[in-house]
Amino acid sequence: MTESVSRFEPIALSSESTVVAEFETDPAEATRYQSEAELEAELVRLLQEQAYEYLPITSEADLVANLRTQLEALNRITFSDDEWRRFFSTVIASASDSVREKTVRVQENHVEAFKRDDGSTKNIALIDKAHIHNNRLQVINQYEVPAGAPSDGVPAQRANRYDVTILVNGLPLVHVELKRRGVDIREAFNQINRYQRDSFWSGSGLFEYVQLFVISNGTLTKYYSNTVRAAHLDEQAKRKASARRTSNSFEFTSWWADATNRSITDLVGFTKTFFAKHSLLNILTKYCVLTADRMLLVMRPYQIAATEQILTRIETSSNQKRFGTLSAGGYVWHTTGSGKTLTSFKTAQLASRLEGLDKVLFVVDRKDLDYQTMREYDRFEKGAANSNSSTAVLKRQLEDPGARIIITTIQKLSTFIKQNAGHAIYSGHVVIIFDECHRSQFGDMHTAITRAFKRYHLFGFTGTPIFAENAGTGGAPKLRTTAQAFGDKLHTYTIVDAINDKNVLPFRIDYINTVKVRDGLSDKEVAAIDTDAARLDPRRIRNNVEYTLDHFDQKTRRNTTYRLKDRRVAGFNALFATESVQAAKIYYNMFARVQEERGLPDAKRLKVGLIFSYAANESPSEDASGLLGEEEFETDGLDALSRDFLEDAIQDYNDMFGTSFDTSAEKFQNYYKDLSLRMKNREIDLVIVVNMFLTGFDATTMNTLWVDKNLRAHGLIQAYSRTNRILNSVKTYGNIVSFRNLEQETQDALALFGNKDATSTVLLAPYAEYFGEYADKVTELREQFVPGQMPVGEQAAKDFIALFGAILRLRNILVSFDEFAGADILSERDRQDFQSVYLELWNARRGRQAAERESINDDVTFEIELIKQVEINVDYILMLVEQYRAARGDGEDSEIKASIDRAIDSSPTLRNKKDLIEEFVDRISLDEHVADEWRAYVAAKREAELMRIIAEENLKPEPTRAFIDAAFRDGAVRATGTAITKILPPVSRFGRGAGGGHGAKKQTVIDKLTAFFERFFDLA
Repeated sequence: MTESVSRFEPIALSSESTVVAEFETDPAEATRYQSEAELEAELVRLLQEQAYEYLPITSEADLVANLRTQLEALNRITFSDDEWRRFFSTVIASASDSVREKTVRVQENHVEAFKRDDGSTKNIALIDKAHIHNNRLQVINQYEVPAGAPSDGVPAQRANRYDVTILVNGLPLVHVELKRRGVDIREAFNQINRYQRDSFWSGSGLFEYVQLFVISNGTLTKYYSNTVRAAHLDEQAKRKASARRTSNSFEFTSWWADATNRSITDLVGFTKTFFAKHSLLNILTKYCVLTADRMLLVMRPYQIAATEQILTRIETSSNQKRFGTLSAGGYVWHTTGSGKTLTSFKTAQLASRLEGLDKVLFVVDRKDLDYQTMREYDRFEKGAANSNSSTAVLKRQLEDPGARIIITTIQKLSTFIKQNAGHAIYSGHVVIIFDECHRSQFGDMHTAITRAFKRYHLFGFTGTPIFAENAGTGGAPKLRTTAQAFGDKLHTYTIVDAINDKNVLPFRIDYINTVKVRDGLSDKEVAAIDTDAARLDPRRIRNNVEYTLDHFDQKTRRNTTYRLKDRRVAGFNALFATESVQAAKIYYNMFARVQEERGLPDAKRLKVGLIFSYAANESPSEDASGLLGEEEFETDGLDALSRDFLEDAIQDYNDMFGTSFDTSAEKFQNYYKDLSLRMKNREIDLVIVVNMFLTGFDATTMNTLWVDKNLRAHGLIQAYSRTNRILNSVKTYGNIVSFRNLEQETQDALALFGNKDATSTVLLAPYAEYFGEYADKVTELREQFVPGQMPVGEQAAKDFIALFGAILRLRNILVSFDEFAGADILSERDRQDFQSVYLELWNARRGRQAAERESINDDVTFEIELIKQVEINVDYILMLVEQYRAARGDGEDSEIKASIDRAIDSSPTLRNKKDLIEEFVDRISLDEHVADEWRAYVAAKREAELMRIIAEENLKPEPTRAFIDAAFRDGAVRATGTAITKILPPVSRFGRGAGGGHGAKKQTVIDKLTAFFERFFDLA
């Protein structure tokens, strides 16, 4: 049935669909409004047209009174005043509850057993999740939280006025923050962070119930859960002033889209779809997930669309009695890294609630059942998951009428079917969902299931479907492709979609030639070189290992640190994929030998691990051609030499980490899980593998795959995709370093699993293309401009900004290529001189009026950010100071001092600190540690300059210190609110004397403290 919504065009919505089938933007919408106030008014108007009730609420008392009215209506109850006071103070606004407890209350504990005045008990629901249209939606805007609003006796830091808030049964569950068109959408994101820090907790803390945030500048609109915001704030709180900002919170915000994955970015289209009443209520009640760590995840549109397609297929095929056929099931193609496990399990959970179903079996590979995964499954559905290797627990669950959803492994289900012929469950109405439909399920396993079960629906999730083009040659002819095994493709989200949406990272691939062919050799002879003997030659292996060690720090970004959980780590880790067990053994020995020969101390050596097993069903022809054979936890099938070697490698691991694993069945499984956990925690640097870890293994800390192995089609995409999980702003792409020529295989795989244009989206261009363009632009720069000299005239300045900005963008890409080392045609000195001019021009324009700023070329803003990414920092300056101090022992080295000056002038954040650094350089002693002396020097200068400002402006010393400490903690000087007024001396608010009165005094102090803050922030 199509739902008609008044006053705008229907957009192919059914009464049940959360994600619209296809959305077409109305071009006329783009000219309706521009200012922030008009944007807000338009949003409120559209919500009212969609049957949201508008409330002119201005105070917390009004908000609380409305909440009481809404909950009374929802629960068909009238509270006495005493009952309401007790319910509100103990359940809704308990002083001990944080955002986390309030989130749990909305997501899981939304029904409260409340004891009434007469002693009876009444279940009070905050939200009706069974019948979503019983919930009432209201909208408020410009709700103001006054400064000083108390919470446990602690005043709010400043007054805040919130843009637009959606109330569900009176509770603020969705908040919208708007900025006018043309303003960076991140400003809205940062504004919400300030609200949470300053005032969401104020008063009764009702705004801590917000589950979803929406940010928009009219043109671009995104949404995210309260956990994204909370994680961002938590990282800010832990981050020291000297640490670089690596928060990736904004990267975890999501675009809304239709079922074809077309993003709906404009606020009008977003409002008509995301804020359609049934869509919003479905998202809040069905498509949010609370993890075992109490993190709230909100599903993305492609995840929701796939889930609803499966639920619809179950219902329609059941109505038509098509049980046990391909038309009763289907498969979902969501690219690797897009969150298939969350989607598939949420689908299983929702399917288990459908009427008429007896069981939902959620089937995973046992290698994926690590401790964290088990916790999450158990959190989703208490008691559903078990890791017992026997089938006794599975049999008991299948026979328990109360166990609606069961998580099991492929192996246990297969064993159960073999041991329990004629079991009653086979006649039950069953949904079977495969978390990752591997090719192994197309054979005996698939046949066993379809023969045993009678009334079933079979669904598979995969990031790399098997098509005719990449199907193997073995097995049953009718079960060679994903569609043959599971049925129709129900939803698609390709690698191109994921990269465009920034849900995964692009790849950067280096092809390393490892075999030089003598002149005159024929093509046939060249092909003949490609044999095991040549590939496993110790000379070639040594070259590959030495190359890996020489470039490991560069590829894994070991010169950059970031926060991982509660510790700071340097860079990322990697896998090394080999073609065979024999190759893995040779590489493992060679890494140990070369590191030993280099005489590296233990602290400097890479921690190298090794894992492989016997693949019982491996197809040598398929594995050799790059289709990744299915590896199991079986070590018994290994030959004696290989098993002994693996035993020794595991003992090396035990010595490294104080563990006690070996190759026996259970301990080897535990070794796999421990190794995968240490990869995820970045405790190990490099793991040598054959096929293990190349499919299904996710570690966000891994960014590089070294490849000496044939890969193609789905095997190639799966292996490459180990590297491109989003972690933070330091990790910008997945690195592939291939010692085989896989260029054509890569192009073919991307064409198969993306689209015909995939290569231009997924991969960076070859080095030569970037360098050629870079060389042309550097030549143009030298012809038109002189290093260190300002361009003459406005047009020349604009031309310089555009040209040098393009050079910076290209250089930022080129520095990641090995070939660029030592090949830069723009000298360091000239680049710094040009960059100093560039920054000066930018700073001059930044001070102009907003209208003038908006007219500047878009690249300027982008490239200023680029400079900040690659800027000269304090550590670099101190390195130069070390050199300078060493040189001073034999007399001053003026060139090093000039290098320091140029580096400071070319750095956006060090320019206003130049005098501090120069004075430090002049006074540096010959026997003190530079870093310690620098810290002491900065502390003394900071104290002296703050005391000078306090004296000059007659400020209150202790409040001023507290004010500036808060600025360094929060990363900004607060120019509004009451904190600034508390540090000022008594001044008439109405004075018109030379000083200009209170307002002028306040602005003078703000300007001085801001300059002080910018001068000393990040200087440690």
